[in-house]
Amino acid sequence: MAKESMKAREVKRQKLVAKYAAKRAQLKEAGDYAGLAKLPRNSNPIRLHNRCKLTGRPKGYMRLFGISRISFREMASKGLIPGVKKASW
Repeated sequence: MAKESMKAREVKRQKLVAKYAAKRAQLKEAGDYAGLAKLPRNSNPIRLHNRCKLTGRPKGYMRLFGISRISFREMASKGLIPGVKKASW
């Protein structure tokens, strides 16, 4: 389980990215790199980190499902994910 402070930091970054997305695109189109440098660092979408929607785990993230590999495995074992058969894992 991820710390609440780490989850809150990610939410804050997502808000900043959304807030400055239009301005960032406009500055990039104009080629104004000095203006881009003046924007907050956390407003860059590259700084976002994918986290599991259930546990907040940052590693082993499966983009298709939006959860970590561990959560995926637990849900598949319980039969909560349709179309996934348990083989020998």
